[in-house]
Amino acid sequence: MTVSMSTSHDGAVQTWWLDRPEARNAMDLEMWQRLIDLADGVRRTNTVRAVVLRGRGDHFSGGADIERLGRSLAADVDGSEYRATNAAAERAVISLPVPTIAAIDGFCVGGGVQVAICCDIRIATHRAQFGVTPTRLGISYPASGIQRLIHVAGLPGASELLLTGDIVSSARAAQMNLVHHLVDDLDAHLETLLATLLSRSSFTQSSVKAILTALEYGDDPAALGHELERASLTAGDLDEGLSAFREKRPPNFGTLRRDGA
Repeated sequence: MTVSMSTSHDGAVQTWWLDRPEARNAMDLEMWQRLIDLADGVRRTNTVRAVVLRGRGDHFSGGADIERLGRSLAADVDGSEYRATNAAAERAVISLPVPTIAAIDGFCVGGGVQVAICCDIRIATHRAQFGVTPTRLGISYPASGIQRLIHVAGLPGASELLLTGDIVSSARAAQMNLVHHLVDDLDAHLETLLATLLSRSSFTQSSVKAILTALEYGDDPAALGHELERASLTAGDLDEGLSAFREKRPPNFGTLRRDGA
């Protein structure tokens, strides 16, 4: 299995491991499809509170598996489904109803960057390196990937990465907003971040994710926003939050599920 899954925090956290360390976790068709399947699994349960994406071994991902994919990397022709599956996997990760974290070490290149920037929060070690390298292959980069890169890094940063194909340091990636937190100890920082996320309202987090997804894909969030506002009145988290505020104590959202039950 090229993307393995482990759980922690009593099942509230899933970690999806890009799991081909012998190939620097190079992305292939099966791995993109596996991300779709894992995302579908999260949507079918209301017990998962956060998803972490990591690379097994010394690297997050060295990019697409060029040898295995060959010309199918460039376009969906002659029965190829790589580009369509790639786009579907991006959307599956972006639209997850729970917070997502990319925990990055080593190389994060090409398809690795595509996966990472689909996540809500990205943390990286100082030794991590980033690059988007279609100019080294002579392919047309997917429009959805360019749009997402612009959304994250801005037009100047996206243009630099795409046109040069250069590999940049984690410090430079942080300047481009590809990284939120540069850390020395990836595991320790990840644990602190997860503790914070798990202490917050899962209803609010899923509502925010729904609005962000609508905005990401050009949908009108107004009607959805009103629906979520009404739902907050009966979801349970609001009552707990107000009680905690009045009693001057931390709210206890931990036992409440995403649907408020």
